[in-house]
Amino acid sequence: MFKTLSLLLLAMIPLLAGQALAEENAETTYRVGISAEPYPPFYSRDASGEWHGWEIDFTHELCARLDAQCEIVPLAWEGIIPALNIGKIDMIIGSMSATPARAKQIAFSDKYYDTPTGLVALDSTDIEPTPEGVSGAIIGVQSGSIQQDYAYVHFGGTAGAIRVYQTLDEELQDLVAGRLDGVLGDTLAMQPFIHSDEGQRCCEYRGNVAADPAILGAGVAVGLRQSDTDLLARVNEAIAAIRSDGTYQKISERYFDIDIYGE
Repeated sequence: MFKTLSLLLLAMIPLLAGQALAEENAETTYRVGISAEPYPPFYSRDASGEWHGWEIDFTHELCARLDAQCEIVPLAWEGIIPALNIGKIDMIIGSMSATPARAKQIAFSDKYYDTPTGLVALDSTDIEPTPEGVSGAIIGVQSGSIQQDYAYVHFGGTAGAIRVYQTLDEELQDLVAGRLDGVLGDTLAMQPFIHSDEGQRCCEYRGNVAADPAILGAGVAVGLRQSDTDLLARVNEAIAAIRSDGTYQKISERYFDIDIYGE
């Protein structure tokens, strides 16, 4: 009996070893959260439903450096941090600025890009990106954005109204229609509109707002659960490698003619 059992165990060793090797070689898949609303040129969907853009390319390159696959998971922006913390997603790579308020809820990697916040206004107005400069003006901001927080703190006492939209596209449509005097947003995300025929006909970029790191943060970074310290270290190493070997520049050249990394 014992001899039979021993032979059976010996026969199972190759099977168990093969299973362990297969599990070891199985590629990890990370679920990466982005806003369900398009945010070109960083991410948007094509007619077939596939996501494309600078941030999508960056995400897949980052995951390749982590020896993993990435699954893009679109979510409502207001619920993206809770989704990370309950395990619905594993990372946020969706143009989220690393602010002190958000850092109380999740961990952030080193930045992977950093562009200023600025004001686009109707040509017919004389508003400027200062508290005094928006006096009486109707300003559009995106829900859940750092620009919304900034507008409430810095412009709330002087602007005629601050209107909140779900998407930047909706804000810009209302700007063109004359229902807004200006839009406060990420300067890079607003570039396609600013340089478009429509944008050139109606509007003008009036400049960047004054810095406020407590609200605007220290650049855009990967959001992770605070408990994922090992993954955070690996993500930082991957970002550094993408920057140092020229891959970051190659990805960026497909979309931009400026350095979006910042200082």
